[in-house]
Amino acid sequence: MIKITFLGTGCMTPTKERNVSAIAINYKSELILIDCGEGTQRQIKFAKLKPNKISKILISHWHGDHVLGLGGLIRTLGSNNYNKELEIYGPVGTKKYFTNLMNACIFNEKIKVKIKEIESGICFENKDYIIDCLPLNHSCPCIGFSFIEKDKRKIKLDYTKKFGLEQHPLLGELQKGKDITYNNKKIKVKNATELIPGKKITVLLDTEECLNAIKLAKNSDLLISEGTFMEKEKNQAKEAKHLTIKQAVSIAKKSKVKELIITHLSQRYKSEKELLKETKEFKKTKIAKDFMEIEI
Repeated sequence: MIKITFLGTGCMTPTKERNVSAIAINYKSELILIDCGEGTQRQIKFAKLKPNKISKILISHWHGDHVLGLGGLIRTLGSNNYNKELEIYGPVGTKKYFTNLMNACIFNEKIKVKIKEIESGICFENKDYIIDCLPLNHSCPCIGFSFIEKDKRKIKLDYTKKFGLEQHPLLGELQKGKDITYNNKKIKVKNATELIPGKKITVLLDTEECLNAIKLAKNSDLLISEGTFMEKEKNQAKEAKHLTIKQAVSIAKKSKVKELIITHLSQRYKSEKELLKETKEFKKTKIAKDFMEIEI
């Protein structure tokens, strides 16, 4: 199970209803943070998440509403005896901007930080999941991310019991997709397991409509996309290189995603009903709220 918590769903400046950008993905024992706007660590407390579980921070770009909470969060991790190496992934320039941020005040509490500047392709992979990325079109270098869970094999115990095989290290070989032999009997993967497809979550923050957005989001179980403006402000969206809600819907349709959640909303919009009117062409759409939780 993957749990997504929206920690900030507004843009530019925090409001009473919405903090600025931050999304947490909770997977197994890890917490992966996408962006870290001002006040994110306070939002983490309200959401009852554990900051010491954070293993990675994915920075979409270095506009202030996406990163100004980073220094405070790192200071808190240091004071809470954070004992891992924090991995930070971001576009070209991330090392410079991070250094500037860390030099902006006195940090007595230090933690180990590994910075990786990325442009496109797989930026992380382990046995459980992949993090893929592509550049988007914004007013500064900006990256979109996909969290892709790897497919898993589930053992059909009703089948393996026929061979007297219930608990054994050989079951692990079946889960790896290998046929096995037990008591001189061959047990084939295709009969003894079923393939459980992994989930794909794509996050697009701060971009105009572009081919890479569609390519990255393709066949996602969940697309989380900025939708800063309504259609009546489409000229303003174009000038600022942001998406309208209708453009986010267009990306969702073209990329054949299963569900769409709109975030990074302008503070000018107060009515969710008004925003949902823009999503009629893609029924499985939600408007994000701070502290909304989604499990897939």
